[in-house]
Amino acid sequence: MFQRVILRQVKAARSLGFVHPTPSSPLSLRRISQLPQTFRPLTRQPNSRSYSTEKQAEQQENGNKEAESKETAEDPVQKELEDKKKEIVDLKDKYMRSVADFLNLQERTKRDMENARNFAIQKFSVDLLESIDNFDRALLAVPEEKITSPSPENKDLNDLVSGLKMTQNILMNTLKKHGLERFDPSEPAEDGKAQKFDPNRHEATFMAKAEGKENGDVMYTQSKGFMLNGRVLRAAKVGVVKND
Repeated sequence: MFQRVILRQVKAARSLGFVHPTPSSPLSLRRISQLPQTFRPLTRQPNSRSYSTEKQAEQQENGNKEAESKETAEDPVQKELEDKKKEIVDLKDKYMRSVADFLNLQERTKRDMENARNFAIQKFSVDLLESIDNFDRALLAVPEEKITSPSPENKDLNDLVSGLKMTQNILMNTLKKHGLERFDPSEPAEDGKAQKFDPNRHEATFMAKAEGKENGDVMYTQSKGFMLNGRVLRAAKVGVVKND
């Protein structure tokens, strides 16, 4: 009796189509699909992870950037190009500095050449100053009345004085052509007044009172001054008025 019950259940199952599906039996698949949910055979579902669209796009963008950076870092041509650009900037900076240094050197050399040309005779001129002063001392040694009133007795003396003055004028004109000039602070200024003491051009040897003159006026010249192309070669030694 028990065997009959089992046979009846098997026949019922076969009649309902509860059999294992095979690729060659589409009818069996249809029957299985018509079975209730409780009688359907269990099927293994593949394991999968779900990601949002934004996260996938972000990951893809990050991956692209990493790939590009990696490609740029590993690209030898790009690296060499960047090195060449840096080298060009460095060479351009060095070139501009060299040009500036050359221009400064050119200006300095030009200035030095002008100074050498203008003051080449400075040492020679200093050596001549004492000889020029001797002309003044020789002329001052002759009394003025013998020059202003010539006579047959002092004719030779007058000729000597005239010769000294002529030689002195020729010498001073020649030196003036080369930039050496003499100045006398005791001579009146352009406005007719006495010249003021200038420490850049004058050297005060003494100070004294003088009527009709103001403090700081030059009242006496002990030795005349000389200038070479605008530069004081020797300051004039003078006496200055001080009435206080």
